This record gives sequence, structure tokens and C-alpha cells, in this order.
Amino acid sequence: QVQLVESGGGLVQPGGSLRLSCAASVSIFSISFMGWYRQAPGKQRDLVGTITSGGTTTYVDSVKGRFTISRDNAKNTVYLQMNSLKPEDTGVYYCYARLPSGRQFWGQGTQVTVSS
Repeated sequence: QVQLVESGGGLVQPGGSLRLSCAASVSIFSISFMGWYRQAPGKQRDLVGTITSGGTTTYVDSVKGRFTISRDNAKNTVYLQMNSLKPEDTGVYYCYARLPSGRQFWGQGTQVTVSS
């Protein structure tokens, strides 16, 4: 079992920045694939970006150049640095992990609201 705990959400003005954290209950060396998803009000949960155990990242087009995913293996934590935030980035952000076995885990989510 892997527990994921997100933190760092909040209210920010358009153009501002936030950094989300996802702390895992196990060594993230054992997690082959981690990612961030978001769910806007009334919409489905969509992928934001991913990071592999080797540190390779991918992003959806809407956040490229603005969001950065990184990992600190010593702290078993993955981060989502969000810059130049827009109102359409508003939503609940979820951390996701997939083990080499294929088992998947989700965090409880953290709310991000971009509004003036």
C-alpha cells in the first residue's frame, strides 16, 4: 500500500505561482511512474504531467513552459511547480503513483483556485 499526501494548494491571483508537494509513504525509488492530475468543477479528472523513476517528465500542452514536475528521492516527495497561473488552472490537483506491478494509488487532492 502506498499513501500519497498532497499539500501546497490555495488561492492565488492570475499570474502567480504555487508549488504543490506529494509525499509518499514509501521510497519513490520503488515507484516507476508518478504524475499530477487535476479536476475542474463539473469536469473529468485530466492529466497534467508525469515523471518517471528516471526523472523523465511529460506535460500536457496547456501547461508546457509554465509547470514543472520534479522529485526529491531523499524526501520521497514529488513536486509540481506552477507558474504564470491562469483561472483555467483552477481545480483539485491529485497526485498519482503506479508501481512496477501495475497497482495504482491516488492522493486525496489539494484545491488550487486562481482568481483575482
